[in-house]
Amino acid sequence: MTSPLIPRAEVAAYGGLPSPAPHTDAELGALLALLTGPRMRIATVVVGHSRDAASRSSAAAFAEAWCEAGRQPVLAMVDWPEAAASWLRAAHRFTAEEPDAWVVAAAPVGWAQMSRRLRHSTDWDPARTFGFAALGDSRVPALAGPATLHGMRGATADGGTWAIDRGWVTQQLPARRSPVPPRGTL
Repeated sequence: MTSPLIPRAEVAAYGGLPSPAPHTDAELGALLALLTGPRMRIATVVVGHSRDAASRSSAAAFAEAWCEAGRQPVLAMVDWPEAAASWLRAAHRFTAEEPDAWVVAAAPVGWAQMSRRLRHSTDWDPARTFGFAALGDSRVPALAGPATLHGMRGATADGGTWAIDRGWVTQQLPARRSPVPPRGTL
């Protein structure tokens, strides 16, 4: 059995991935819409986050908005460090409740490491995982490895969405509202 840890040289090869930025209202709204949209039968969620301030704030905002939307309380809130020896304890806490979906607010390198541990040591399913904007970067699935994040989806800061398909992140722009037609006669 090989270690799921990403070698330091490989992390360095991707350069400095950006730190998570504070979430936007549009991003939070798009993330909630992904989880509550038509044909989505998601009742229970676990929220995971790295330990930086922006990720903690985004995770807390999601948990609050989820409850305000009339959903069941978040089953668990799990955090992990950006650097660790294995992420095994966090991976087991993240998957212990067996939720319908996982929501992630994290720094890219820490999430790549955590997701590799999840795939290696648990029954976690990336297709049932939704992330904030910081994770919608093609370097994240490249760093995590082939198929590790296949099917994961998320929201962009401007209210659009992203999805990981065969190692590529594709983005969809936010839906544009059509202008209100004028009333009356001309």
